[in-house]
Amino acid sequence: MSHVADGVHWRDPKRLWWPLALAVPTLPWQAGALVHLTGVTAFWWWGPFFAFALVPLFDLVTGADGKNPPEAAVERLERDRYYRWCTYLYLPLQFASLVWACAQWSGGSLGIVGSIGLAATTGVVAGVAINTAHELGHKREQVERRLSRLALAQSCYGHFYVEHNHGHHVRVATPEDPASSRMGETFWAFLPRTVVGGLGSAWSLERRRLQRRGRRTWSRHNDVLSAWALSVAVFGALSTVFGPVVLPCLLLQAVLGIGLLESVNYLEHYGLLRRRRPDGRYERVAPRHSWNSNNTVSNLFLFQLQRHSDHHANPLRRYQTLRHFDEAPQLPAGYAAMIVLAWVPPLWRRVMDRRLLAHYGGDASLTNTKKPSGYRPKPAQADPTTITAS
Repeated sequence: MSHVADGVHWRDPKRLWWPLALAVPTLPWQAGALVHLTGVTAFWWWGPFFAFALVPLFDLVTGADGKNPPEAAVERLERDRYYRWCTYLYLPLQFASLVWACAQWSGGSLGIVGSIGLAATTGVVAGVAINTAHELGHKREQVERRLSRLALAQSCYGHFYVEHNHGHHVRVATPEDPASSRMGETFWAFLPRTVVGGLGSAWSLERRRLQRRGRRTWSRHNDVLSAWALSVAVFGALSTVFGPVVLPCLLLQAVLGIGLLESVNYLEHYGLLRRRRPDGRYERVAPRHSWNSNNTVSNLFLFQLQRHSDHHANPLRRYQTLRHFDEAPQLPAGYAAMIVLAWVPPLWRRVMDRRLLAHYGGDASLTNTKKPSGYRPKPAQADPTTITAS
């Protein structure tokens, strides 16, 4: 076996490109620089333009990369702390740009349209920060789990840490999962269902965890309450320093960040369904239960979140070692383009329903389909093998 094949001398060809992800938390500064240099105030909307126009264009130009690292190189890649620092550094940039944005909002020179534009740009940072929190929150190291919770403070979505790890990863691709969209369900119908359902699930999961440990739900040990308290502290500190005038923009950017996250949730498992086994439990999560994308540029900016099939099958794998599987259903474009498509339901269904049915050989009964009004699913018995590290 050659050295390259056995991984001894294999080098990650994207190694030097992963820090590109750190361009995202600098989007507010990029917007300010463009406005300063050109005098064009429309550049306060730079974040949405960058995410939903430039990134899809870069994806189109660079194409897809379906290559996997050799298994013999995986352990070495996982130990390499360079990749961890690429995620760690997101947080100081994230909060520094948030403070800078607050300074601009409080200055009173942006006007309403400019302030909303900067909030939209900052909302892109908040949404991708949830993705960074997602990468960190799955790891065993305590420092990474703490950084995950901190990254979620900007979007006021700290309960995601509980629900995603202990709810979504257990129930994914089933009717019981509020974060798994169903065939025929529009994004605009999915959005309130997943937000309300995820919040209720996180609270229920945390209450049961604390009860098992003999602790009160309303206590400092409640991870949901502590996450919300962190957001209150961040927003309170910023409004104290810069004045309450920044609160509307802070809330707007948080809402937009949440919307970006839930747009991603919508497309990641659309219509995919795990089958029940004879014992009533669901089959183990496999790559075929998540939509995948190998678009190079968007994978760099999202720490390879688009290799979602391997992530769900192997939640503890770090982003640099996630693999492509031929059995995983493939999205026709990267997440940035697919998010925009999801916002237009007729176009989404025209593109995705045929792909979903093709994945199941044309048998719609095998899909996770929108149920009629009044439908009450049977409570799921999770496969214990799908539960991630806590």
